[in-house]
Amino acid sequence: MLNKVYFYATCLGTVAMQEMVLNAIKLLRKEGVGVLFKKNQTCCGQPSFNSGYFNESKEVALYNIRLFEKDYPIIVPSGSCAGMMSHDYIELFKEDKRLDEIKHFSSRVIELSQYLDQVLNVNYEDKGEPIKVTWHSNCHALRVQKSIASSKNLIKRLKNVELIELEYEQECCGFGGTFSVKEPEISNAMARAKVNDIQNTGTKYIISGDGGCLLNIKGTMSRMGLDIKGFHLYDFLLKRLEGAKL
Repeated sequence: MLNKVYFYATCLGTVAMQEMVLNAIKLLRKEGVGVLFKKNQTCCGQPSFNSGYFNESKEVALYNIRLFEKDYPIIVPSGSCAGMMSHDYIELFKEDKRLDEIKHFSSRVIELSQYLDQVLNVNYEDKGEPIKVTWHSNCHALRVQKSIASSKNLIKRLKNVELIELEYEQECCGFGGTFSVKEPEISNAMARAKVNDIQNTGTKYIISGDGGCLLNIKGTMSRMGLDIKGFHLYDFLLKRLEGAKL
C-alpha cells in the first residue's frame, strides 16, 4: 500500500449515498491507498454549528478527534464536511485552550478530490463514450474548503468528457442544510433557478461533489419532469474508469 488514510463517509453518505461511499473508497484503493473506515463515525457537526449550537458542535468535534486518533490523513468526499472539519473547527475553538490540538486535527483533513488531484496526481484512463457534462459548485467547497479546482481537474483528466461551465456556477442551489427546511419556498425558487442554468448548457448530465446539493437538484429536476441525470463526482469518475453505462 502507498499509504494509509482514514475515510470519513459523512452523514448523507451513510444515509442516502452508500454507493458513492463505496465508489470513493474504490478510487482510493485503485491508487494503492490503504483505507481505514471507523464504524462509529458520526456527523461533522456542521448542522448544529450553522444553527448556532456551538457547545454541542464542540462535543461533536472532540468526539471526531478522539475517534480518528492516529496521525493519518482524513479523507472526506464532501467539500461541506471537509470545510467544517478543516476550517470551521478552528473558528469554533479559537478561544479554547485545546486550539492547538484542533489545529493539528484540522490539518489532517482533506477533501477527496484534493487528495486525488494534488497529493496523488492521478492518471485516469477514460473508458466511456464522448459526452458533455456540467458542474455545480457547492458553496462550502467553493468558499471554505476551496476544493472546486481539484474536482474540475479530475473531470478534465477524462479525455472523452467535455465540461460545459454553468453561467451562474457560484450561485447557491437552495439546499443550505437547515435553510431548505426553514425557508422551503425560497429554497425551491433557488433550486429552480439552478436547474434552469443547467438546462441552458444543453447537457444531459450534472455533476456535483456534494450530496446535499445533488439531492436537492435531482429532486427538483424530477419534479420538473426533466431528462437530465445527476451524478456525484465519485460515482461519475468510477463509471468512466470502468466504462460503465451512465
